Amino acid sequence: MSTNILILSSGTRNKVVQAFKKELAHNGKVYATDCSNIGPAIYDADRAVIVPPIKDPFYIDEILGLCKREDIKGVLSLIDPELSLLAENADRFTEAGVTPIVSSYELCEVSLDKYRMYEMLVKLGIPTAKCYLSIEDFESARADGEVDFPVFVKPRRGSASININAVESKEMLVALFHDYDDLIIQEYMKGQEYGADVYIDLISGKCTSIFLKEKLKMRAGETDKSVSVKDERLFEQLVSFVETVGYRGMIDIDLFYDNATDTWYLSEVNPRFGGGYPHAYACGVNFPRQIINNLKGIENPVNIGDYQEGVYMMKYNEIYIRPEEDLAK
Repeated sequence: MSTNILILSSGTRNKVVQAFKKELAHNGKVYATDCSNIGPAIYDADRAVIVPPIKDPFYIDEILGLCKREDIKGVLSLIDPELSLLAENADRFTEAGVTPIVSSYELCEVSLDKYRMYEMLVKLGIPTAKCYLSIEDFESARADGEVDFPVFVKPRRGSASININAVESKEMLVALFHDYDDLIIQEYMKGQEYGADVYIDLISGKCTSIFLKEKLKMRAGETDKSVSVKDERLFEQLVSFVETVGYRGMIDIDLFYDNATDTWYLSEVNPRFGGGYPHAYACGVNFPRQIINNLKGIENPVNIGDYQEGVYMMKYNEIYIRPEEDLAK
């Protein structure tokens, strides 16, 4: 039986589309959507589909209709704003015979709200950067010696490092809170930044894969250059975290390691493919294959840390050329 997969909001994430095509190997088709016919990743799919923006009131109806017409078995999104929407409508997809490859609505909402994520991590006893919702709370903690400048000020809900500012003074802090709404103040994290690509089996709920990379260079919130590394102690901590909380499918975790205190700090969780996932795939950590297995009713074995250390990823620019008459309609 063929396994057709729908990738929503593909944008420029052509490597994920290519990976699914390779793993399906003609035993199913990859459908990729965008609200623009010049979103390049859709043209690497078996079929490119133009859909309304996700804020359109009939968006989910449109996606469900597509799933039914094309016998889609699994659907996933590559952008943060769509994750909660997909999770919120999970029952509608399931009733149509489609598996939404996403964590629960509540977990998506918590993960995409930086302060709620902070509260959850504190409750679980997991080291993380201190966060404050107001200048008053920050100044009170500062007076008690808990935190000091510099700090990061960022939108409480946001992605791609948009409107994130390193702040050195109270004057700048006040100016940012005057100009923008719904900000949080976050303790400046010392140490090296890392990223973990993690898969939690849709059937068993067990963490089956972790790929850890040291981030060597960042651009617009995504990893531009990285190197594969391993840390067995961190692997155990991440397995405990994701299984306790109840994530499902692929998630992307941002971490910091403080060498002075030998402590791993968990910063953020994105319940989707991370921008640096192609590094993991190239090293043999195969999430598309695990997703396809799950859609066929097959549990994946636990196989954590099965990759080579010291493998570097270096992103570079590509272009896609297509005449107007060949653009998707």
